[in-house]
Amino acid sequence: MPLLEITNLSVSFGGLKAVNNFSMTIEQGEIVGLIGPNGAGKTTVFNLITGYFRPTSGEVRFAGHSLLNLRPHQVARLGITRTFQNIRLFKANSVMDNVRVAFHTRTRYTMLDAFVRSPRFKAEERRVTERTLELLRTLGLARRAYDRADSLPYGDQRRLEIARALAGEPRLLLLDEPAAGMNPAEVKQMVELIKAIKEMFGLTILVIEHQMGLVMNLCQRVVVMDFGEIIAEGSPQEVRQNPAVLQAYLGKGAVA
Repeated sequence: MPLLEITNLSVSFGGLKAVNNFSMTIEQGEIVGLIGPNGAGKTTVFNLITGYFRPTSGEVRFAGHSLLNLRPHQVARLGITRTFQNIRLFKANSVMDNVRVAFHTRTRYTMLDAFVRSPRFKAEERRVTERTLELLRTLGLARRAYDRADSLPYGDQRRLEIARALAGEPRLLLLDEPAAGMNPAEVKQMVELIKAIKEMFGLTILVIEHQMGLVMNLCQRVVVMDFGEIIAEGSPQEVRQNPAVLQAYLGKGAVA
């Protein structure tokens, strides 16, 4: 059984069909790229998977469970977390608190425990702090743990978003343009980071990206969208050699 199975997924906004009969499967342990021009429907697919949008028709199943009609926090509890194309950090809060907040969907104390600061509350808060610091060390952010999130360089803010997504203990991680705005050296570092966390946390990853260096060096399989539909699919090498994809979406120079 695929970990993620999307069947004939469609959504319309007014008269605009943003996603049309979109079907794909992702197996446990894969890293799959979802590419296409701006407005192709890629982020809309993420929003449909994670419960931010309701589909007009179709089905999304994760580990055998239907995701239809679930809210984002319910999808996250099943094991799907994400980052966003536009960074969504709590900018005035510390790096530490940005990650800690994601753990609180899985804390093991009641509101009463928190109010009276019971031993169970204190033990759980220590556990959350320890796990947060572990994640920050893994992402190379431990030295900035108590700095404001908006004081981080852009690339570190991207890493912080990934750390927060990992705090949700996902099985499937959705990355929306993790290398946006990065130079080639930073893109290479991001490729190595994603590979490392995939192995470390046993993840399956679906990634939207315009940086073709990342897609070609990271993804085992690539799905290409245009106008809400899949127009090509295959290995990075197969997609790279597809004349229509090269001309319309990658540009020959981008993958030379």
